Amino acid sequence: MTKRIIPALLTLVVVVCSAQISRAHCEIPCGIYDDPLRITLLFEHITTMEKSMRQIATLEKADHAHANQLVRWVMNKEQHADKFQHIVTQYFMTQRLKFDAKLYDKKLALLHQMLIYAMKCKQTIDLDNIGKLREAVTEFRDLYMSDK
Repeated sequence: MTKRIIPALLTLVVVVCSAQISRAHCEIPCGIYDDPLRITLLFEHITTMEKSMRQIATLEKADHAHANQLVRWVMNKEQHADKFQHIVTQYFMTQRLKFDAKLYDKKLALLHQMLIYAMKCKQTIDLDNIGKLREAVTEFRDLYMSDK
């Protein structure tokens, strides 16, 4: 029994350590950045959250129960909001926004707004939050990319 547990534990340790190393890759100074791609991904996550919200609203109005589908759409919406927030914090705020950047305060304020609206998208199915999120990303994109 012990002979089987030790290799299993070693395998688990290797997998966990590998996951930590691969997650940290983005914060090493590799110099590989694709800002337009990240902006595109932000818009894609917004569109996915919007579709999820619309599906949730439709399923809530249905005559018969669609509990499984409803749960899946809620989880989808929240996962994409999390991914959106990850790009904003780990990519833009941590790595790309420099203290001495032109209009630093305005860019930082827009990134913070984006985090707040993404949080509101997780909490509700209010499509006004999607519109505000899209506007904030558009404004940030225009401001941020004008420096590039």
